[in-house]
Amino acid sequence: MAIDDRPTPDIDEESVTSEAQETPETPETPETPETPESPAAPETDPEAKPGAWSALRPLLLRLHFYAGVLIAPFLLVAAVSGLLYSLSFQAEKVVYSHELEVPVGDATVPLSEQVDAARKTHPDATVTAVWPSFEDGATTRVLLATPEVPEDRSLAVFVNPYNAEVRGELTSYGSSGALPLRTWLDELHRDLHLGETGRHYSELAASWLWVVALGGLLLWFGRRRKRKRDLVRPAKGQKKGRGRTLSWHGSVGLWAVLGLVLLSATGLTWSKYAGENIDVLKSQLGGATPVVDATVGEGAGSGGGGHEGHGGGHSGAHQGADIGLDRVLKIARGEGIDGKVSVILPVEGQGYVVKQTDAEFPVHLDSVAIDPASGKVLDHVSFADYPLLAKLTRVGIDAHMGVLFGLVNQLALAALMLGTILLIVWGYRMWWQRRPARSGRIGVGRPMPRGAWRKVPLVVLLPLLAVSAVVAWFVPLLGISLVAFLVLDAVAGLIGRARAGTAA
Repeated sequence: MAIDDRPTPDIDEESVTSEAQETPETPETPETPETPESPAAPETDPEAKPGAWSALRPLLLRLHFYAGVLIAPFLLVAAVSGLLYSLSFQAEKVVYSHELEVPVGDATVPLSEQVDAARKTHPDATVTAVWPSFEDGATTRVLLATPEVPEDRSLAVFVNPYNAEVRGELTSYGSSGALPLRTWLDELHRDLHLGETGRHYSELAASWLWVVALGGLLLWFGRRRKRKRDLVRPAKGQKKGRGRTLSWHGSVGLWAVLGLVLLSATGLTWSKYAGENIDVLKSQLGGATPVVDATVGEGAGSGGGGHEGHGGGHSGAHQGADIGLDRVLKIARGEGIDGKVSVILPVEGQGYVVKQTDAEFPVHLDSVAIDPASGKVLDHVSFADYPLLAKLTRVGIDAHMGVLFGLVNQLALAALMLGTILLIVWGYRMWWQRRPARSGRIGVGRPMPRGAWRKVPLVVLLPLLAVSAVVAWFVPLLGISLVAFLVLDAVAGLIGRARAGTAA
């Protein structure tokens, strides 16, 4: 489906995701071929506010058009998979209720006995971490390293804390402990189950999402309107057509823009190319996330002793004296590491690490390292001591994942993803509604005419080019795809002029 750039006098040049006249639509007239000797008529825009904005707006419309048409499919896939992921938290509780929940008993058995029960199910596996039951009726989760699961995952054995009964086992992924259902949807959202190659899709979507969102915001604020309330809600009394579609598109986009920009920014932190640049920038600004130091002194823990709470006899596992899981947990509680925690078992040369894992606001993410031989506290890192940038990064990522505010966060993400899907559908609908209906040929709406950048004052254009170059370097897939758009646009222009010359 070719993009036709020949001007049509009675067609309002609007972008796929932006403008349309709010006045009743007039019938379209047949297209008049443009010849090389007869330049297109000057572009008029009755909806734009006067001043420098009228010169910048056509350029922004053209960028918004191409981003909407060509990037929207990637955004649509990300929105649909993100919607499913946001609902997976509650679905997980239903699907895996047998493993996650048990009847509340009178008293719990020692944590070491619960771990021993889990170890008996896989004697050759190595226990790497334990998530003690953190509330009444919740099971204890014992994580095992075993050849049965990939290296980036663990086998989670669920144990009844009241009688050490094993309730079942499931594959667990990541620090959030995602179970198979949520893991599958997470990978669908992240890379479409295509591995490293698939990550390019999500990085491309995240790279352009903030551009499309902020560009649409500027276009929406830059319109003239009779009633200010039409800025924040769909205008009443609109007849069917582009005006009504745009009214819904713009007002819903206004409410969604902040969330979309935050999702774009936090999503880029996970990306391959832009994510590396973000990590370097964070380190240079002193915003790296501090990690508790669990290194024991030379020769520490080298004596004989028990092996409670670890995979004794396995390569790399801690072989020396061990005070045991129950005492480690007691020491950590005394250091203020309470609530929902994860106990990472020691390996050779390292101590226990006990971390709070409650990411729901207000977050509890302190951690402590404990010598397995003596019980000495080796290091203590408090979330309150994190650099500001590290705190903001962590809070933003948790909000992106739907855990910062629990169920409210997940419902807000679902609503935002549903809104994004509707914005994309409305955008393509406006593109279709702008097609030349009486030209006798099948077509779709066209972008703003070429050459819009020539109308932008140099005092605006030069800084804009400089900022674009920096952003394109920092977010590589954005820069590469932008260059691809320009090449595509130039080729389409050459083809259009060649056809116009042939017709003439």
